[in-house]
Amino acid sequence: MLTLQFIPYSEIENLDSPSRIDKILEVVKENKIVLMQGRLKPEEETLLIMETMAQIHDSFKGVEICTIYPEEKDLQLFNKFKKEMVKFLIGHRDGVTIVGPSSVVKEIRRNPNKVELFTVPGMSGLGSSRKSSVSRKKVTKKRTVARKTTTKSKTRGRR
Repeated sequence: MLTLQFIPYSEIENLDSPSRIDKILEVVKENKIVLMQGRLKPEEETLLIMETMAQIHDSFKGVEICTIYPEEKDLQLFNKFKKEMVKFLIGHRDGVTIVGPSSVVKEIRRNPNKVELFTVPGMSGLGSSRKSSVSRKKVTKKRTVARKTTTKSKTRGRR
């Protein structure tokens, strides 16, 4: 079974950097994928990677991380000032950070309008245990693509 755990910004906003990293790693070590509101500072991402490297062993293979946040280009001066002021007042709440254990998450790809999360064969919970690992691998890798194809075929059928 694939488990996603959401961590709202309110749970981490008052924590110092090492405590934030410990909280994230605690969840990830349970083979859960963390969806965290907001994003880590660059130095916190570095600390997460360093701490992960120090804790790697047979049952913990590391992490995959991806941060998604809206980038608004060509903002007028007043709107840019307003956005920076809000960011200063409420912190780094915009965006989402995804952190998953390498034993579950094979790769995270970020495109402007979507995130593709590829799982390690056999870890997604898709397919029955009787099927071979090859067929599970195909289902896991094509999961996102299959949903899009299904959606497109439904709209084609309605025309």
